[in-house]
Amino acid sequence: MKEKAYYEDVNIKNELHLRELIAELPPYCKQFFIGIEPNTSSRTRIAYAYDLICFFDYLHQNNPICRKMEIREFPLSLLDQITPLDIEEYLYHLKVYEKDGKAHTNEERGLKRKLASLRTFYNYFFKNELIDTNPAVKVDMPKIHDKTIVRLDVDEIAMLLDEVESGESLSTRQQKYHERTKRRDLALLTLLLGTGIRVSECVGLDLNDVDFKNNGIKIHRKGGAEVIVYFGEEVRETLLSYMEERNDASPAPGHTNALFLSLQNKRISVRAVENLVKKYSRLVTNLKNITPHKLRSTYGTSLYRETGDIYLVADVLGHKDVNTTRKHYAAIEDDRRREAAKYVHLRQD
Repeated sequence: MKEKAYYEDVNIKNELHLRELIAELPPYCKQFFIGIEPNTSSRTRIAYAYDLICFFDYLHQNNPICRKMEIREFPLSLLDQITPLDIEEYLYHLKVYEKDGKAHTNEERGLKRKLASLRTFYNYFFKNELIDTNPAVKVDMPKIHDKTIVRLDVDEIAMLLDEVESGESLSTRQQKYHERTKRRDLALLTLLLGTGIRVSECVGLDLNDVDFKNNGIKIHRKGGAEVIVYFGEEVRETLLSYMEERNDASPAPGHTNALFLSLQNKRISVRAVENLVKKYSRLVTNLKNITPHKLRSTYGTSLYRETGDIYLVADVLGHKDVNTTRKHYAAIEDDRRREAAKYVHLRQD
C-alpha cells in the first residue's frame, strides 16, 4: 500500500477531529463548515470550531433563555437575537474568565481571532439569507499593539549551533541520546535558520523533497501550495551529513519517506522540534527564550537587512500579504531610514 503523504494524513486527522467538534454545536453549524471548506485549511476550520464552542458556551452560561436549552438545541433564529452589545460583552468576558476551576485569559490577538471567527460565521448565514442581521460586523476589531521581534544575532546563532554540535553542556543522560541525534538536530536547526521555513513545513519534508542538485526543498505552504525554497552551502553540508545517517535508518511502517526521524524512527513531530530548540537554547548562556518561530524571524531579519527587499522576504517566508511582512519588520525599516540621514550632506567639508 502506498504511504500517505504527511499533509494528506494531517488533513484526514484534522477532518475527523473537526467532525467531533461539530457534534457539540447546533446542527446548522455543519452547513457553515461545509460552506467554508473550499477556501479554508483544516487547521483554520478547527480553530473556528473551538471559537464557536466558546461563544455558544458563553451564551449557555450567561443568557437566561439559552441556559434552559442544551447548546445543540439552540435555534438558528437565536443568531438574529444577538446584538453588537452582546458580542462586546462576550469579548470583555473573554479577557479573563474561569472554567473547570481554571482561569483563562485572552490578549489582543486572541480576542481578534475570536471576533474574526464570529464575523465569518455570521457573514456566511447573512450572505445566504438565512438570517436578517449581522451584528458581528458592527463590532470594532481590537487594536493590536506590535510586539518586539525576538531574534538571534550572528554570535548567538554561532553559539547555538556550536552547542548542538558539541553537546558539552548536556547532562550525562542527554549526551547518550545526543550521539544518536546530533547530525539530525544540527541539520534541522541549520535548515530552519537557513531557509525561514515554518516548523510544520520542516517536519512535513520527505526524502524526495530535497534536491541537492539545485540546493532546494519542496515544501507545502499553509493553504496547500507547493513551492521550492532554496538553501545555501552551510545548509547543504549539514543535510548531506545527516543523509549519510538517515539512509542507514530503518523507519517504522508508514514513515519510510520522512526526512527527519525521531528516536522511535517515526516522522519527527512539531512538538519534538519545539522541545529540542528549547533544550539547546537553554544551554547557551544568556540566550533569549527561543522557539522555532523565532528562528524564522531571525532568517527574515537577516534576509531583509542584506537585501532591503520586503517583497522578496514576503515571498520566501510565504506571507500572502506583504503588509504582514512589513508589520513584522517595521523596526528594521526604521533603522534603515535612520541610516539614510548619514548619506546626504548639504555642505561639503
